[in-house]
Amino acid sequence: MVYLRQSKAHGRKDSIMSDSLDLVPEALAAVNAAAEGKDVEFDSESSVGYLLRDTYRAFTKILQARISAHGVTIGQWYFLRVLWDEDGLTQRELSQRVGMMEPTTVTALNGMEKRGYVKRVRNTDDKRKVNIYLTEKGKALRNVLLPHAIDVNIRSVAGVPPEDVEAVRRALHAMKQNLEALAI
Repeated sequence: MVYLRQSKAHGRKDSIMSDSLDLVPEALAAVNAAAEGKDVEFDSESSVGYLLRDTYRAFTKILQARISAHGVTIGQWYFLRVLWDEDGLTQRELSQRVGMMEPTTVTALNGMEKRGYVKRVRNTDDKRKVNIYLTEKGKALRNVLLPHAIDVNIRSVAGVPPEDVEAVRRALHAMKQNLEALAI
């Protein structure tokens, strides 16, 4: 589908949208409105994605302030969380679990290794692979940092009824599944 509109400023045709995705009716109406030269409206306060992003940023800001006092960056935090549950993953597996690109993982692991949180060990079965293991120092951070994460999570839902918190969890899990299905 390609929708074109005449540019008011330059008299040329601008592509509004060019893809073959099937759009939900509301999105298709927005595309059609744009094709008619109308501005598309989408209030950020009604956008679940926007609200999730803002909430994530607020969580991250508070948690970063807490964990940085212990020498851990927010980027390192994500890797520690995974390794506390699955120590010894390959570098590639760790990248996939955290959802980071491999070069980003390498940078984070370099910093973690310098701080003595992890060690890299060549895989004995496949010499091309490197497994990542927590050191004692990295393991000890679990009991230091997780209480901060618990505190931030609990404070974030202060005043919200427990059934609403559970409904948000269910909705977020469903939304994640919906989005993962689109990414296939």
